[in-house]
Formats: sequence, structure tokens, C-alpha cells
Amino acid sequence: MRIATWNINSLRLRIDTLSRIVTTIRPDIICLQETKVPDPDFPVAEVRALGFDHLLFRGQPNYNGVAILSKVPLRQGDTKDWCEKGDCRHLAAKLPGGAILHNFYIPAGGDIPDPEQNDKFAHKLRFVDEITEHFSGIRPGRSILVGDLNIAPLETDVWSHKQLLKVVSHTPVEVEGLGRAMAAHRWVDAVRHFIPPSEQLYSWWSYRNHTWPGSDRGRRLDHIWVTPALTKQLKGAAVLREARGWPRPSDHVPVYIDIDL
Repeated sequence: MRIATWNINSLRLRIDTLSRIVTTIRPDIICLQETKVPDPDFPVAEVRALGFDHLLFRGQPNYNGVAILSKVPLRQGDTKDWCEKGDCRHLAAKLPGGAILHNFYIPAGGDIPDPEQNDKFAHKLRFVDEITEHFSGIRPGRSILVGDLNIAPLETDVWSHKQLLKVVSHTPVEVEGLGRAMAAHRWVDAVRHFIPPSEQLYSWWSYRNHTWPGSDRGRRLDHIWVTPALTKQLKGAAVLREARGWPRPSDHVPVYIDIDL
């Protein structure tokens, strides 16, 4: 089974790009973030025309929103309202065979990396802490966590570790928080399971980068984690880097794994 994650940055605006991605990597399941569409307006017919008969989605106008598009049957799992904001940043599904799939969109956090000066950054840190607390109380089973986590944890997950230490997404407090979240449920970084941590790897490039690949100042903000019980079932992982250079791109590109479920 191929499972992909992509921050689409508006589903209705990039439905044609989604079609090209589906044709290129042929995922069985693709998890989307920032769909930016309320549930009544979700383009069900267009998405099903791409081969996804099984859909779960939570959305709101203009902001946030998550969706799981699947070619295999699934049921909605325990979806939570993190930080009690009702802002559609999480969706859980039960897959055939019993595995649980979590699709997350962690807040970006604004520009100032100080929770006392920046409510958006405080929200981000609280969100990560709540994930940590939640999963620390659950015994690791067969689970997969994907999404735009908006944190680049490794030095090789950013174009310049030194220059981004004080930039939101790579600050020590965020990296440490994400590390605690991983440890709380013994999550395994499925992409770095195949692509060594010594290798530079990005999934996001700012829209300010007007040429492609330009200076290649990217960050790895999009992740796929699995619990230890699924590690041996992992078969491969990749980042569709070239999608950033396609017409009407998102600033993120798809990340995907192959796993035997």
C-alpha cells in the first residue's frame, strides 16, 4: 500500500495538480492538509473521479482543513479537537487490518519564536504538547501518523541549520517538543528509515523562491511516522520533489511511503 501526505494549500484551486500527483505516484491513500474548503463544498465528484471512493474530510472556509482520500475502505477513527479551537487540524481513520492512520496539520506558528509575544507560536507549542500527552497514554499498536507538522527537526532538514536556529519551524524549543512527541509513542520516522539523516531532504520551499529550484532553500516540514510494530512492514519512502516546479504548485510537495498492511 502506498500512503502519501501533501499540504495542498487549497483543494479546489489545485485539483488539477492533485490529479497529476495521483497519476505520477499512484497512491492508495493520500492525506491532504490545508484543504480550505467547508464540508458542504468538498468536491466529492472530482475527487472520486481520481479513483478515491472512500473519503473522510473536515474543513472550514479559507483556512486549515484535512482530508483522507482512499482507494480502500476506511472508517473514521478518534478525531480530536486539539487546543479546543475547532480548527480542523486532525483526522483519524481505521484502515483494513486494523491499523490507525492519523492526518495532522500542526499550526505554522507565525514569525516570532516567543510564546509570550506571539499567540500563534504559543498555540503551536501547546498543540505539540497535547499530542505528546495524548499518545503517551496509549500503548503503541499499529499506527501511522502523517502530515504537515511544520517542524524541521534535523540539521539536514533545513538548508542552513545555523541561519534557521531562530526561525520558526527549526528553533530548539520546537525541535525538542517534536522529539518528545515522537518518544511518547515510540514513533519511527519512516522517511528517514530509508533516506539517511546525513542526507539533505526538503518538502517545502517558500513561494518567495520565484525560480525552481533556485537557491534550494528548503525545509522538511512534512512527515510520516509509524509505530515500531509496523517498521518491518515498511518497503520504501520518497519525496516528489519535482512537483514544486509544476504549474500552480503548493509550497509543499508530496511525501509517501510503501508499506505492507
